Amino acid sequence: MSPKNIYIISGERSGDLHASNLVLAMKELDETLSFRGMGGSYSAEAGVDLLVDYSEVALMGFLEVVLGFRKVLKYLRLIKNDISTFRPDAIILVDYGGFNMRIAAFVKELNIPVHYYIPPKVWAWNQKRALKLKASTDHIYSILPFEPAYFEKYEMKVQYVGNPLFDEIKKFRPHEFFFQKNEIGYQPIVALLPGSRPQEINAMLDKMIALVKEFPNAQFVIAGLHDLGTEIYQRGIDAGIRVIFDQTYDLLSHAIAAVVTSGTATLETALFRVPQIVVYRTSTVSYAIAKNLIRVPYISLVNLIAEREVVKELIQRDFSVENLKNELTMILSNQVYKGQMLQGYDLIKEKLGETSASKNAAELILNSLS
Repeated sequence: MSPKNIYIISGERSGDLHASNLVLAMKELDETLSFRGMGGSYSAEAGVDLLVDYSEVALMGFLEVVLGFRKVLKYLRLIKNDISTFRPDAIILVDYGGFNMRIAAFVKELNIPVHYYIPPKVWAWNQKRALKLKASTDHIYSILPFEPAYFEKYEMKVQYVGNPLFDEIKKFRPHEFFFQKNEIGYQPIVALLPGSRPQEINAMLDKMIALVKEFPNAQFVIAGLHDLGTEIYQRGIDAGIRVIFDQTYDLLSHAIAAVVTSGTATLETALFRVPQIVVYRTSTVSYAIAKNLIRVPYISLVNLIAEREVVKELIQRDFSVENLKNELTMILSNQVYKGQMLQGYDLIKEKLGETSASKNAAELILNSLS
Protein backbone atom coordinates (compact mmCIF):
# COMPACT_ATOMS: atom_id res chain seq x y z
CA MET A 1 0.00 0.00 0.00
CA SER A 2 1.42 3.38 -1.01
CA PRO A 3 1.85 6.12 1.65
CA LYS A 4 -1.14 8.42 2.06
CA ASN A 5 -0.98 12.17 1.47
CA ILE A 6 -3.37 14.23 3.60
CA TYR A 7 -4.36 17.86 3.17
CA ILE A 8 -5.41 19.54 6.44
CA ILE A 9 -6.77 23.06 6.93
CA SER A 10 -7.27 25.03 10.15
CA GLY A 11 -7.80 28.74 10.47
CA GLU A 12 -7.28 29.99 14.01
CA ARG A 13 -5.31 29.17 17.16
CA SER A 14 -7.68 26.63 18.73
CA GLY A 15 -8.28 24.88 15.40
CA ASP A 16 -4.53 24.82 14.76
CA LEU A 17 -3.97 23.20 18.16
CA HIS A 18 -6.62 20.54 17.56
CA ALA A 19 -5.35 19.93 14.01
CA SER A 20 -1.82 19.38 15.30
CA ASN A 21 -2.97 16.85 17.90
CA LEU A 22 -4.97 15.01 15.26
CA VAL A 23 -1.92 14.90 12.97
CA LEU A 24 0.25 13.52 15.78
CA ALA A 25 -2.39 10.89 16.64
CA MET A 26 -2.62 9.83 13.00
CA LYS A 27 1.17 9.60 12.70
CA GLU A 28 1.27 7.36 15.76
CA LEU A 29 -1.03 4.98 13.92
CA ASP A 30 0.71 5.33 10.53
CA GLU A 31 4.14 6.94 10.41
CA THR A 32 4.19 6.93 6.59
CA LEU A 33 1.51 9.64 6.36
CA SER A 34 2.47 13.03 4.96
CA PHE A 35 0.56 16.25 5.62
CA ARG A 36 0.26 19.55 3.77
CA GLY A 37 -2.10 22.48 4.10
CA MET A 38 -2.94 25.62 6.08
CA GLY A 39 -2.47 26.15 9.81
CA GLY A 40 -0.17 27.79 12.32
CA SER A 41 2.82 27.03 14.50
CA TYR A 42 1.21 24.01 16.18
CA SER A 43 0.54 22.33 12.83
CA ALA A 44 4.02 23.16 11.60
CA GLU A 45 5.58 21.61 14.71
CA ALA A 46 3.46 18.49 14.17
CA GLY A 47 4.99 18.11 10.72
CA VAL A 48 2.46 19.75 8.40
CA ASP A 49 4.05 21.34 5.33
CA LEU A 50 2.29 24.73 5.46
CA LEU A 51 1.37 26.42 2.22
CA VAL A 52 -0.35 29.21 4.19
CA ASP A 53 -0.07 30.39 7.78
CA TYR A 54 -3.60 31.07 9.03
CA SER A 55 -2.54 34.42 10.53
CA GLU A 56 -2.45 35.80 6.98
CA VAL A 57 -6.15 35.04 6.53
CA ALA A 58 -7.76 35.34 9.99
CA LEU A 59 -10.75 37.66 10.23
CA MET A 60 -13.65 37.96 12.69
CA GLY A 61 -17.10 39.56 12.62
CA PHE A 62 -19.45 39.95 9.67
CA LEU A 63 -18.31 43.47 8.73
CA GLU A 64 -14.64 42.58 9.05
CA VAL A 65 -15.11 39.54 6.80
CA VAL A 66 -16.92 41.64 4.16
CA LEU A 67 -14.17 44.27 4.17
CA GLY A 68 -11.45 41.63 4.00
CA PHE A 69 -13.20 39.38 1.51
CA ARG A 70 -10.73 39.98 -1.32
CA LYS A 71 -7.93 38.69 0.87
CA VAL A 72 -9.96 35.61 1.76
CA LEU A 73 -10.70 34.94 -1.92
CA LYS A 74 -7.01 35.23 -2.72
CA TYR A 75 -6.11 32.47 -0.26
CA LEU A 76 -9.09 30.34 -1.27
CA ARG A 77 -7.81 30.37 -4.87
CA LEU A 78 -4.27 29.62 -3.72
CA ILE A 79 -5.33 26.61 -1.66
CA LYS A 80 -7.74 25.29 -4.30
CA ASN A 81 -4.96 25.40 -6.89
CA ASP A 82 -2.59 23.64 -4.50
CA ILE A 83 -5.12 20.89 -3.76
CA SER A 84 -5.68 20.38 -7.48
CA THR A 85 -1.92 19.98 -7.97
CA PHE A 86 -1.22 17.97 -4.83
CA ARG A 87 -4.20 15.60 -5.32
CA PRO A 88 -4.27 14.31 -1.71
CA ASP A 89 -5.85 11.02 -0.68
CA ALA A 90 -8.12 12.88 1.75
CA ILE A 91 -8.92 16.37 3.00
CA ILE A 92 -9.32 17.09 6.72
CA LEU A 93 -11.06 20.36 7.54
CA VAL A 94 -10.80 21.61 11.11
CA ASP A 95 -13.39 24.15 12.31
CA TYR A 96 -13.15 27.55 10.49
CA GLY A 97 -16.56 27.12 8.83
CA GLY A 98 -16.81 30.11 6.50
CA PHE A 99 -13.56 29.24 4.75
CA ASN A 100 -13.63 25.46 5.01
CA MET A 101 -17.20 25.06 3.76
CA ARG A 102 -16.08 26.62 0.46
CA ILE A 103 -13.09 24.28 0.32
CA ALA A 104 -15.36 21.28 1.02
CA ALA A 105 -17.68 22.12 -1.88
CA PHE A 106 -14.69 22.49 -4.22
CA VAL A 107 -12.98 19.28 -3.08
CA LYS A 108 -16.16 17.23 -3.37
CA GLU A 109 -16.15 17.91 -7.13
CA LEU A 110 -12.62 16.46 -7.32
CA ASN A 111 -13.89 13.20 -5.81
CA ILE A 112 -11.49 13.45 -2.85
CA PRO A 113 -12.89 12.23 0.52
CA VAL A 114 -13.75 15.15 2.82
CA HIS A 115 -13.42 14.67 6.58
CA TYR A 116 -14.72 17.51 8.76
CA TYR A 117 -13.30 17.55 12.31
CA ILE A 118 -15.12 20.11 14.50
CA PRO A 119 -17.91 21.03 12.05
CA PRO A 120 -19.32 24.55 11.63
CA LYS A 121 -21.79 25.59 14.31
CA VAL A 122 -24.73 25.50 11.92
CA TRP A 123 -27.10 25.04 14.88
CA ALA A 124 -26.21 28.58 16.03
CA TRP A 125 -27.19 30.49 12.90
CA ASN A 126 -28.26 29.91 9.29
CA GLN A 127 -29.24 26.33 10.00
CA LYS A 128 -29.80 25.58 6.30
CA ARG A 129 -25.99 25.35 6.08
CA ALA A 130 -26.43 21.85 7.50
CA LEU A 131 -27.72 20.77 4.08
CA LYS A 132 -24.65 22.25 2.39
CA LEU A 133 -22.46 20.47 4.92
CA LYS A 134 -24.26 17.21 4.18
CA ALA A 135 -23.76 17.64 0.42
CA SER A 136 -20.06 18.51 0.59
CA THR A 137 -18.64 16.16 3.24
CA ASP A 138 -18.17 12.41 3.63
CA HIS A 139 -17.42 12.13 7.36
CA ILE A 140 -18.07 14.51 10.26
CA TYR A 141 -16.50 14.26 13.73
CA SER A 142 -18.03 16.37 16.49
CA ILE A 143 -16.44 17.54 19.74
CA LEU A 144 -19.70 18.80 21.28
CA PRO A 145 -22.01 16.15 22.79
CA PHE A 146 -25.28 17.76 21.66
CA GLU A 147 -24.36 17.98 17.95
CA PRO A 148 -25.07 14.41 16.70
CA ALA A 149 -28.73 14.65 17.79
CA TYR A 150 -29.05 18.02 16.04
CA PHE A 151 -27.64 16.70 12.76
CA GLU A 152 -29.95 13.67 12.86
CA LYS A 153 -32.76 16.04 11.90
CA TYR A 154 -31.02 16.35 8.53
CA GLU A 155 -30.44 12.60 8.26
CA MET A 156 -26.73 13.11 8.82
CA LYS A 157 -24.55 10.68 10.75
CA VAL A 158 -22.18 12.73 12.88
CA GLN A 159 -19.86 10.93 15.30
CA TYR A 160 -19.05 12.44 18.69
CA VAL A 161 -15.39 11.67 19.38
CA GLY A 162 -14.94 13.48 22.70
CA ASN A 163 -13.51 16.92 23.31
CA PRO A 164 -9.82 17.54 22.43
CA LEU A 165 -9.35 20.00 25.26
CA PHE A 166 -9.17 17.02 27.61
CA ASP A 167 -6.16 15.75 25.65
CA GLU A 168 -4.38 19.08 26.16
CA ILE A 169 -5.28 19.49 29.80
CA LYS A 170 -4.23 15.93 30.64
CA LYS A 171 -0.79 16.64 29.13
CA PHE A 172 -0.40 19.87 31.08
CA ARG A 173 1.82 20.04 34.16
CA PRO A 174 1.86 23.32 36.17
CA HIS A 175 5.22 25.07 36.34
CA GLU A 176 6.63 24.52 39.80
CA PHE A 177 8.00 28.07 40.02
CA PHE A 178 5.28 29.92 38.10
CA PHE A 179 5.34 33.02 40.33
CA GLN A 180 9.14 33.31 40.40
CA LYS A 181 9.50 32.58 36.70
CA ASN A 182 7.13 35.41 35.78
CA GLU A 183 8.21 37.76 38.58
CA ILE A 184 4.69 38.21 39.92
CA GLY A 185 3.58 38.56 43.53
CA TYR A 186 1.52 36.16 45.60
CA GLN A 187 -1.73 38.15 45.69
CA PRO A 188 -4.80 36.27 44.41
CA ILE A 189 -4.77 36.24 40.60
CA VAL A 190 -7.63 37.28 38.33
CA ALA A 191 -6.81 36.10 34.82
CA LEU A 192 -7.69 38.27 31.83
CA LEU A 193 -8.10 36.34 28.57
CA PRO A 194 -8.84 38.96 25.90
CA GLY A 195 -8.84 36.59 22.92
CA SER A 196 -6.57 35.10 20.31
CA ARG A 197 -7.12 37.54 17.44
CA PRO A 198 -6.12 41.20 17.18
CA GLN A 199 -9.70 42.37 16.57
CA GLU A 200 -10.88 40.64 19.73
CA ILE A 201 -8.11 42.05 21.90
CA ASN A 202 -8.66 45.57 20.60
CA ALA A 203 -12.37 45.29 21.39
CA MET A 204 -12.08 43.69 24.85
CA LEU A 205 -8.92 44.85 26.55
CA ASP A 206 -9.79 48.43 27.53
CA LYS A 207 -12.72 47.47 29.78
CA MET A 208 -10.74 44.61 31.29
CA ILE A 209 -8.00 47.10 32.15
CA ALA A 210 -10.52 49.56 33.61
CA LEU A 211 -11.76 46.84 35.97
CA VAL A 212 -8.38 46.50 37.66
CA LYS A 213 -8.55 49.59 39.88
CA GLU A 214 -11.83 48.33 41.39
CA PHE A 215 -10.08 45.36 43.05
CA PRO A 216 -6.86 46.53 44.75
CA ASN A 217 -6.44 43.31 46.75
CA ALA A 218 -6.16 41.15 43.64
CA GLN A 219 -3.54 41.11 40.92
CA PHE A 220 -4.73 40.99 37.33
CA VAL A 221 -2.64 39.11 34.79
CA ILE A 222 -3.18 39.11 31.02
CA ALA A 223 -2.79 35.88 29.07
CA GLY A 224 -0.74 37.00 26.07
CA LEU A 225 0.21 35.28 22.82
CA HIS A 226 3.72 35.81 21.49
CA ASP A 227 2.50 35.34 17.92
CA LEU A 228 0.54 38.60 18.22
CA GLY A 229 3.52 40.60 19.52
CA THR A 230 3.85 42.77 22.61
CA GLU A 231 2.45 45.98 21.18
CA ILE A 232 -1.16 44.82 21.15
CA TYR A 233 -1.03 44.44 24.95
CA GLN A 234 0.80 47.74 25.52
CA ARG A 235 -2.23 49.44 27.07
CA GLY A 236 -2.26 46.78 29.77
CA ILE A 237 1.48 47.04 30.33
CA ASP A 238 1.19 50.85 30.60
CA ALA A 239 -1.51 50.36 33.24
CA GLY A 240 0.88 48.23 35.28
CA ILE A 241 -0.73 44.88 34.46
CA ARG A 242 1.54 41.90 34.03
CA VAL A 243 1.34 40.11 30.67
CA ILE A 244 2.60 36.54 30.57
CA PHE A 245 2.98 34.96 27.15
CA ASP A 246 1.99 31.46 26.02
CA GLN A 247 1.25 30.23 29.56
CA THR A 248 -2.55 30.31 29.63
CA TYR A 249 -2.94 26.92 31.31
CA ASP A 250 -0.39 27.83 33.97
CA LEU A 251 -2.22 31.09 34.55
CA LEU A 252 -5.60 29.35 34.86
CA SER A 253 -4.18 26.74 37.21
CA HIS A 254 -3.21 29.57 39.62
CA ALA A 255 -6.18 31.95 39.13
CA ILE A 256 -9.13 32.40 41.48
CA ALA A 257 -11.31 34.04 38.80
CA ALA A 258 -11.15 35.02 35.13
CA VAL A 259 -12.62 37.41 32.59
CA VAL A 260 -12.73 35.55 29.29
CA THR A 261 -13.55 36.55 25.73
CA SER A 262 -16.12 34.13 24.33
CA GLY A 263 -14.57 31.21 22.47
CA THR A 264 -12.74 27.98 23.23
CA ALA A 265 -11.07 29.65 26.23
CA THR A 266 -14.39 29.69 28.12
CA LEU A 267 -14.47 25.89 28.09
CA GLU A 268 -10.78 25.65 28.99
CA THR A 269 -11.42 27.95 31.96
CA ALA A 270 -14.34 25.77 33.06
CA LEU A 271 -12.27 22.59 32.84
CA PHE A 272 -9.69 24.25 35.11
CA ARG A 273 -12.60 25.02 37.47
CA VAL A 274 -11.93 28.76 37.49
CA PRO A 275 -15.07 30.90 38.07
CA GLN A 276 -15.41 33.23 35.08
CA ILE A 277 -17.22 36.06 33.38
CA VAL A 278 -17.68 35.63 29.63
CA VAL A 279 -17.48 38.81 27.56
CA TYR A 280 -17.84 39.73 23.92
CA ARG A 281 -18.02 42.87 21.84
CA THR A 282 -17.86 43.43 18.10
CA SER A 283 -18.68 46.25 15.66
CA THR A 284 -22.23 47.63 15.79
CA VAL A 285 -22.96 46.41 12.26
CA SER A 286 -21.59 42.91 12.93
CA TYR A 287 -23.60 42.66 16.14
CA ALA A 288 -26.84 43.82 14.48
CA ILE A 289 -26.42 41.16 11.78
CA ALA A 290 -25.50 38.44 14.28
CA LYS A 291 -28.45 39.23 16.54
CA ASN A 292 -30.85 38.59 13.65
CA LEU A 293 -29.14 35.36 12.63
CA ILE A 294 -28.16 33.59 15.83
CA ARG A 295 -30.63 30.93 16.95
CA VAL A 296 -29.21 29.86 20.33
CA PRO A 297 -29.79 31.41 23.76
CA TYR A 298 -26.09 31.63 24.72
CA ILE A 299 -22.76 32.39 23.07
CA SER A 300 -20.34 30.61 25.44
CA LEU A 301 -19.54 26.93 25.04
CA VAL A 302 -19.95 26.54 28.80
CA ASN A 303 -23.63 27.53 28.77
CA LEU A 304 -24.38 25.82 25.47
CA ILE A 305 -23.08 22.46 26.67
CA ALA A 306 -24.79 22.79 30.06
CA GLU A 307 -27.98 23.95 28.31
CA ARG A 308 -28.47 26.57 31.01
CA GLU A 309 -26.72 29.66 32.36
CA VAL A 310 -23.70 28.50 34.33
CA VAL A 311 -21.62 31.64 33.75
CA LYS A 312 -22.69 35.22 33.17
CA GLU A 313 -22.35 36.48 29.60
CA LEU A 314 -21.77 40.22 29.16
CA ILE A 315 -22.31 40.93 25.49
CA GLN A 316 -22.08 44.21 23.58
CA ARG A 317 -23.78 46.93 25.68
CA ASP A 318 -23.89 44.68 28.73
CA PHE A 319 -20.08 44.50 28.55
CA SER A 320 -19.46 47.48 30.83
CA VAL A 321 -17.03 48.13 33.65
CA GLU A 322 -19.92 48.42 36.12
CA ASN A 323 -21.35 45.03 35.13
CA LEU A 324 -17.88 43.45 35.22
CA LYS A 325 -17.33 44.87 38.70
CA ASN A 326 -20.67 43.57 40.00
CA GLU A 327 -20.17 40.09 38.57
CA LEU A 328 -16.57 39.74 39.75
CA THR A 329 -17.62 40.89 43.23
CA MET A 330 -20.21 38.10 43.28
CA ILE A 331 -17.63 35.51 42.25
CA LEU A 332 -15.07 36.64 44.83
CA SER A 333 -17.39 37.20 47.79
CA ASN A 334 -20.45 34.96 47.38
CA GLN A 335 -19.49 31.35 48.09
CA VAL A 336 -22.96 30.01 47.22
CA TYR A 337 -22.85 31.72 43.82
CA LYS A 338 -19.34 30.44 43.17
CA GLY A 339 -20.34 26.92 44.28
CA GLN A 340 -23.27 26.84 41.85
CA MET A 341 -20.91 27.76 39.01
CA LEU A 342 -18.51 24.98 39.94
CA GLN A 343 -21.40 22.49 40.07
CA GLY A 344 -22.25 23.60 36.54
CA TYR A 345 -18.66 22.89 35.51
CA ASP A 346 -18.99 19.35 36.91
CA LEU A 347 -22.10 18.82 34.78
CA ILE A 348 -20.24 19.97 31.68
CA LYS A 349 -17.34 17.62 32.36
CA GLU A 350 -19.77 14.73 32.77
CA LYS A 351 -21.50 15.57 29.47
CA LEU A 352 -18.22 15.83 27.56
CA GLY A 353 -16.79 12.54 28.78
CA GLU A 354 -13.04 12.04 28.93
CA THR A 355 -12.26 9.96 25.85
CA SER A 356 -9.33 11.00 23.64
CA ALA A 357 -10.86 12.97 20.78
CA SER A 358 -7.65 13.11 18.74
CA LYS A 359 -7.09 9.36 18.94
CA ASN A 360 -10.74 8.52 18.23
CA ALA A 361 -10.92 10.81 15.20
CA ALA A 362 -7.55 9.56 13.91
CA GLU A 363 -8.71 5.94 14.05
CA LEU A 364 -11.97 6.70 12.26
CA ILE A 365 -10.23 8.66 9.48
CA LEU A 366 -7.56 6.02 8.89
CA ASN A 367 -10.11 3.18 8.92
CA SER A 368 -12.04 4.97 6.19
CA LEU A 369 -8.88 5.27 4.07
CA SER A 370 -7.82 1.65 4.34
